[in-house]
Amino acid sequence: MKVSLFITCLADVFYSNVGKSTVELLEKLGCEVDFPKSQTCCGQPAYNSGYHKETREVAKHMIKAFEQSDYVVGPSGSCVAMLHEYEELFANDPDWREKAHQLAGKSYELTQFIVEVLKVENVNAALPAHATYHKSCHMTRLLGVKDAPETLLQNVSGLNVTPLPNSHDCCGFGGTFSVKMVPISEQMVDEKVKHIQDTDAELLIGADCGCLMNIGGRINRKGIPIKVMHIAEVLSSGVK
Repeated sequence: MKVSLFITCLADVFYSNVGKSTVELLEKLGCEVDFPKSQTCCGQPAYNSGYHKETREVAKHMIKAFEQSDYVVGPSGSCVAMLHEYEELFANDPDWREKAHQLAGKSYELTQFIVEVLKVENVNAALPAHATYHKSCHMTRLLGVKDAPETLLQNVSGLNVTPLPNSHDCCGFGGTFSVKMVPISEQMVDEKVKHIQDTDAELLIGADCGCLMNIGGRINRKGIPIKVMHIAEVLSSGVK
């Protein structure tokens, strides 16, 4: 099965190991992974800030970048959800709307692809740790991916996952929200960190680099001894 990696900006710039783990995991599951070099930002920051005209140009570029791909898989539900938003962007342009529809139909978040397309629920990963899992807003509410990450984590050997209290709450990142609404964002992430501490977990797992950057940054500033890992890193741990 041929898969094109949609690396996303944050993984590309800040979390290269997440991209590496994603490729290693997909290859170990029998996929042939390629990387369309023309891909750029998905346009979500501009889109969420109301610059829809500018976002259409980015969307056209991304549609062309993945036009020949069989499947498009990314380690971020938020960014993949944006690819699905392209149809709405081209609501008044039938030709580009159809192309956007085709891209959306073959685009998946990593865990969603593993469970729903590859039909795999156990990747034979091993990680002895006590963890909790943060559900990111865009991944669950916009993309609709809720069960796949937890299904895969339940089958990681040695991993004990304690449910996160108020797991549905936003961490306060929200892309440009954390920059424009700093005081509110700070209070939201502090509340999230408190709930993480309440689980007594030594490890926080998430599926979106944006959330992990925000929460992990706050944990680090507070000097709290909790490690942060992307789910791709967890699922590639101990895999042979």
